[in-house]
Amino acid sequence: MDEKTAAFRLEFKKNLIDWLQLEDKQPEDIKDEEALFGEGLGLDSLDAVEIVIMLQRKYSIPQSEVDRNRAIFATLASLSDFVQSKLAER
Repeated sequence: MDEKTAAFRLEFKKNLIDWLQLEDKQPEDIKDEEALFGEGLGLDSLDAVEIVIMLQRKYSIPQSEVDRNRAIFATLASLSDFVQSKLAER
């Protein structure tokens, strides 16, 4: 992973922690390839809705883009890489 991706993932983790109010988590607690839902980070369906809202408001990614790419919710890496790629397209 290059430095730009690593820096973006760190910032994305911080934003995710803030947005979801995960007071007991630090960015280093979230492993890039760990599952976001169920086992792993342990997020639930309400968190998924909040993430979609965060992507819309903070990163200006339309819900239609997210809906077409549900696989992005597998891991922090897949979600972060999706957001980074959408921002790079601008």
